[in-house]
Amino acid sequence: MSSSNASVDVQIIGGGPVGLACAAWCLQKFPELSLHLIDRNPQNDSDIVASDTRGIALSHGSKLLLDTINAWPSDSCAIHSVHVSHVGQFGRALMTREELGQEALGHIVRYRGIHLALRESLRQLQKKAPHFVWQHTGSDEVQDRSRARCIVHAEGGLFTQQDWVESGRDYQQSALVGLVEVENAQAHHAWERFTSEGPLALLPSHHGSNVLNMVWCSSPTTAERLNGISDADFLHELQSTFGSRVGQFKSIRDRRLYPLGLNYRKEIVQGNEVWIGNAAQALHPVAGQGLNLGLRDAYLLAEQLSDLFSKQTHVTKSRNAIDNTLYEYSLSRQADRKATIGITDFLARVFTSPLAPVIAARGAALSLLQWLPPVKTGLARQMMFGRR
Repeated sequence: MSSSNASVDVQIIGGGPVGLACAAWCLQKFPELSLHLIDRNPQNDSDIVASDTRGIALSHGSKLLLDTINAWPSDSCAIHSVHVSHVGQFGRALMTREELGQEALGHIVRYRGIHLALRESLRQLQKKAPHFVWQHTGSDEVQDRSRARCIVHAEGGLFTQQDWVESGRDYQQSALVGLVEVENAQAHHAWERFTSEGPLALLPSHHGSNVLNMVWCSSPTTAERLNGISDADFLHELQSTFGSRVGQFKSIRDRRLYPLGLNYRKEIVQGNEVWIGNAAQALHPVAGQGLNLGLRDAYLLAEQLSDLFSKQTHVTKSRNAIDNTLYEYSLSRQADRKATIGITDFLARVFTSPLAPVIAARGAALSLLQWLPPVKTGLARQMMFGRR
């Protein structure tokens, strides 16, 4: 079917946070848009309410974007400072919100919280969007994709769940996540401690200052062993690895494993189709950049699509106009994608290298980062706002 005869302007495939956000920003900017969202989740929220409770890091830049559509979860916890160090080696760096002149460096939200907030935001926008169809695939068949002028792929999934492999690497690591109760945590403070097998992060949570989200990355063998031992043995190993910076570790709950890898598309646009979020790039969780990058994808794509279709002329609905808009979008995302993927991949690999020269160099790098404020703030701003 030709683009000019298509019945839907934009079709978004994927009802996760990135797909929902893209739909919401499209409708906020142009409520008259003919938009079709394919969501594999049921219309009712009950499954999501009972689902993933893990804490996930969002940058302050992501909060500012989500605030524009009233999609910020009420039970988030702000990060005011981040301490980065290396087990058994010299070198450390401390980043604070005061250095960047920001309200916060980042925020910890529950995955289900951001999912539910975006669903509610989209429901409110739906009331003023006469040409928006929110299709839940459990109740109806998926609409023929050839009937859409522009197709947005936002169904990403985790690294091991993706049915495409183009470029990237298997880090041979797994992330063990859970909630740990500690004796003496500093409110609004996050810790990133690099071990010989990967980063160990302790992040604030909505449960209070003495309950922290734990993300412990290690080899699959080590992660499986840690996940299978008793709580007492686990806490002993965690204490030995992390040290006494937060006092005694008192309890652990909700331990779960996630395999880690990097998977990214070299080209995120093909004709009138575009890939965003985890459908475009699945990242290692070090520095917590995956969803942040995906939300920037969604916002900037919505900006360009709403601008194109709001003109409502035959020319703007032509296949060439759509292809050109998506091509321009892909060019605009190159710098941010390259920088974020590159930094994440570099950190994931360099801080697990067993080579003595690399170990010495990374300790020196942390020290230099601390004593070179322009470099530190530049890195922090990239993590917070991306690169445009």
